[in-house]
Amino acid sequence: MNSYIKKYTKKELIEDTGRVSWTSPSNIALIKYWGKHGKQLPCNPSISFTLNESKTTMDFSWSIKDGGKDEIVLDFYFENKKNEAFENKIRKFLEDNFELFPFLKYLSLEIESTNSFPHSAGIASSASSMSALALGLCTIEDQAFDLNQSEEEILDKATYIARLASGSASRSVFPGIVSWGKSDLEDIKSTDEKAATVEGIADVFKTYQDSIVIVDAGEKAVSSRAGHALMEAHPFRDVRFKHANDQLALLVEVMKSGDVDQFCEIVETEALELHGLMMNSSPSYTLMRPNTLAVIEKIRAFRSETGLPICFTLDAGPNVHILYPESIKNEINEFMINELTPLAQGGLIIHDKVGSGPERFL
Repeated sequence: MNSYIKKYTKKELIEDTGRVSWTSPSNIALIKYWGKHGKQLPCNPSISFTLNESKTTMDFSWSIKDGGKDEIVLDFYFENKKNEAFENKIRKFLEDNFELFPFLKYLSLEIESTNSFPHSAGIASSASSMSALALGLCTIEDQAFDLNQSEEEILDKATYIARLASGSASRSVFPGIVSWGKSDLEDIKSTDEKAATVEGIADVFKTYQDSIVIVDAGEKAVSSRAGHALMEAHPFRDVRFKHANDQLALLVEVMKSGDVDQFCEIVETEALELHGLMMNSSPSYTLMRPNTLAVIEKIRAFRSETGLPICFTLDAGPNVHILYPESIKNEINEFMINELTPLAQGGLIIHDKVGSGPERFL
């Protein structure tokens, strides 16, 4: 039996009304997970920076409901407006995983969600929102039924639940440098079901900066879910998964040693390999845009001219994440203002950095 599945009776309900509020960040993968199997399990391990400024805040209110029917009573608001599309998505997730949330047969939920970044800005809002959702649900369970769980126990279940909602969301439950997926490496404590913080990383990476050049704020032509599915019959499937494991092992050693130059090489290779997999899948698709390539060329030219350890990575979209040590922040900001702002849609560049993880307010 799944250890996260608990049985409750209405008599065990200690608090029949209450409020909980969590803020949870997005993250940017350095080694990408691309392809999944089973119930939201990754075909290869991944590693990411948890961000600091790009966050979702979710306020949860609950009250006791009449009867004990197995139905979800939910009202969802996004940016202070009723959002039926998001509400239906969350309701379906809760219904599909009802055995993990049996307390919902006794409670009605109201959720108010806001993002610190534009929803269409190309930052992984599913990672921040679904991790916030998981943290809220786990806290409501603990509080309403007086389970007296430790913070570690709540985070352990939250990363498991977040992964079911959105794979990358499992990493957003933890601060700093986080892995998700099974690996033979001693430093990787994550499993296919849960993420974990990677220890022993050099200090330079704990304050790394991430500036996101918004090349195109529109919706992607192909969803990440569809992209993952195309890996099932991809001609380079097995090669990719082996290479991802090899790259992860190399990156962990590089990040432990503090070698920022080799970090740049690995991270950029990973970003381009991800998009290469999209371009030679069947059907093929391209998410990069002309200005994506223009930004990449500007970064490479600047690095060649200055010798500064600036590099790029890409998510499954057209926008460019620029990664660099905090010590060269002023030089990079000047470069971005002069060279990259004209290539960004509306001149939008969002500045972020490695962060300290989710935070509970209520």
